[in-house]
Amino acid sequence: MLERWRAAERAHILSQPWPFPHTRTHAVMLHLAVRERDLLEIIGQLVCLAVAAPGSAAGRCPTGNTGRTRVGLNTSMPIPGDLATLLQAAGVALEP
Repeated sequence: MLERWRAAERAHILSQPWPFPHTRTHAVMLHLAVRERDLLEIIGQLVCLAVAAPGSAAGRCPTGNTGRTRVGLNTSMPIPGDLATLLQAAGVALEP
C-alpha cells in the first residue's frame, strides 16, 4: 500500500495546477484511506476534495504539497527534481 500512497502523492504534486486532475487525485487518496480504514485520512481527504478545485482555479495551492492529511493544507514542500521538470515543461511557473 505504501507504493500506492507514494504514487498518489507524486500525482498530487503534478496535478495541483489544474482543478479537475487535482480533485481526482484527492478522490484516489480518499479511496486509499477508506481501504486502509484510516479515519483521520478519510476526514482530511473529504476536506481536500471540497477545496482542491477552487484552490487550483485560484492558483492558491502550496507547491510540492503531497496532499496527505499529515501535511498541512497550506504547507509548501520541495518539488522532486523529476516532477519539477515535468511541471516546467507543461508551462507551470514554479516558485524560486
